[in-house]
Amino acid sequence: MDPAKDRSRVVPAHLYRRERWKNQCGWTREIARSSDDGDWNWRLSIAEIEEDAPFSRFEGIERELVLLSGNGLRLRFDDGTARELLPPHERVRFAGERGVHGELIDGPTQDFNLMWRRDAIEAQLWHRPLVGPMVMFVEPGSVWAVHLLAGQARFADDSGLPGLAMSDTALLVASGVARERFVLDGGGEVLVVRLQQRG
Repeated sequence: MDPAKDRSRVVPAHLYRRERWKNQCGWTREIARSSDDGDWNWRLSIAEIEEDAPFSRFEGIERELVLLSGNGLRLRFDDGTARELLPPHERVRFAGERGVHGELIDGPTQDFNLMWRRDAIEAQLWHRPLVGPMVMFVEPGSVWAVHLLAGQARFADDSGLPGLAMSDTALLVASGVARERFVLDGGGEVLVVRLQQRG
């Protein structure tokens, strides 16, 4: 991840890139990744799960999955444990190396999928209501992502960023050597992700 080569931007939902899972058993809509090649340190996407299927394995990767829509998803791990993601936005974190099979509880789901390389990145994810202004301080060497689950939002005019509609995602980086302040105002719900380089 090299924020100096990047810039803050809004990725509209209609520009997410739809592609097959690594194991070819499903589809995902990629929001963004840290690198255009296969050697990324972090990746944001929305998994479209239309039938029961095994998940792809990712060595050295941590994952956090958040239910966006649908009636729920059950994750059955190879070690015999199981977790359910239920409405409205239940989530689970697990290692990408773990064998896991996804089972739909009642119809298709869409799931926010955060993945990061554990030896390179520290990641945090929050689900927050958006009621009035939300202030984020972005440090050099980090990327913040704001995914609008519901409602509408806009950034303060000094950011130069367009507003967010439902399902859009903003990627926020510091443009210089000092931390940068972003103010998001509106009403609805957001997922906020902080990705920080280790070291």
